[in-house]
Amino acid sequence: MENVGITGIVIGLIARFWPVWLALAVMLGLSFAYRRKLGLYGHVIGTGVGLAGVVICAFWVFTALFAGIVAPFGPLDQIVVMKHAVPGTMEPESGIPFYLGGDKLARDVFSRMVYGSRIVLAIAPAATAISLVVGSLLGLPAGFFGGRIDAVLSFVANLVLAFPVILLFYLLVTPGIMETPVPYVMAGFFFIFPILFFCMLFLAGYGKQPARLMVLLALTLIIGGYIYVGLVFDADPFGFVHIEPNELNIFIAVAFASSPGVFRIVRGLTMDIKTREYIAAALTRGERPWYIMLWEILPNARGPLIVDTCLRIGYTTILLGTLGFFGLGMSSESPDWGTAIKDGSQFLRLYAWPALVPAIALMSFVLGLNLLADALREQSLRD
Repeated sequence: MENVGITGIVIGLIARFWPVWLALAVMLGLSFAYRRKLGLYGHVIGTGVGLAGVVICAFWVFTALFAGIVAPFGPLDQIVVMKHAVPGTMEPESGIPFYLGGDKLARDVFSRMVYGSRIVLAIAPAATAISLVVGSLLGLPAGFFGGRIDAVLSFVANLVLAFPVILLFYLLVTPGIMETPVPYVMAGFFFIFPILFFCMLFLAGYGKQPARLMVLLALTLIIGGYIYVGLVFDADPFGFVHIEPNELNIFIAVAFASSPGVFRIVRGLTMDIKTREYIAAALTRGERPWYIMLWEILPNARGPLIVDTCLRIGYTTILLGTLGFFGLGMSSESPDWGTAIKDGSQFLRLYAWPALVPAIALMSFVLGLNLLADALREQSLRD
């Protein structure tokens, strides 16, 4: 079979990513054109480290969005003659190369890597966002009120943190647990927090504007309830909101394990910020506690929380890869990077590319998040 060679592989890969390059060019062009109006983001892209982090993360985001265009084959397409094909080998019928080789089941490694980014970028940021909401909603009253509320919530958080993480994930993502109501009960618990968060946010901020408050609460309950029913009960009548049982397991496991860490950060920040003069002024003018927590303290804690969120998405990405490598959570056919690394590692001495490609993809995405977090940390110290 014909091989396009190294030059053909490089040129072909650059060409396949054309929608990603176009999207990056538009994003960066607009970002620099309106940099002075973009606040924190505008300052971050002004540094080399920050710009590198933004570009790497945006590259994978756009790759996931345009996966259907970038990938020449489907993630499960099998072409028998391409089993363990070396990088650059052309597929006989279509004439399209397997740019990064074929795996043990004759699937295109490049296409699976591209589609795998969709799974990683769908679960890691969303699960981190849920843990951020849960940790914030519990950490704010613990740090603000103290006393018994703080003691009880801190005890629960420490209890979860004291449990071995690997064993915790093994218990939560093992296939047999889907036969029990545990994942669905936990999903019902965690997915209710975003609805509660926005309801309390609007109640605290717009209590004196009843007309606007009713509209915001109605939108929150309708949209939030629709998403909640689709995710927890898989009962979306239109089929737009759906999550696979294996993905639900991993989602809940990540949220459960990450929330206590966020809780401790928010609690510590709240205990520090509540001593500031502007908080005393808010108390003096008679503001309610939840208004102070959600509209005064939380916005002023955003710097450390944004940095922690970037790092936590990176940790979650590595965790997803680890779970996939051990065959937990995702199905065996899944193109996620962890499962791809596991499949490729079985023939690592003879065929390195099936494991090396998803490993480099995972590493580069985590590197981008770490660079972005470093730039955000430097900027927060300057502020």
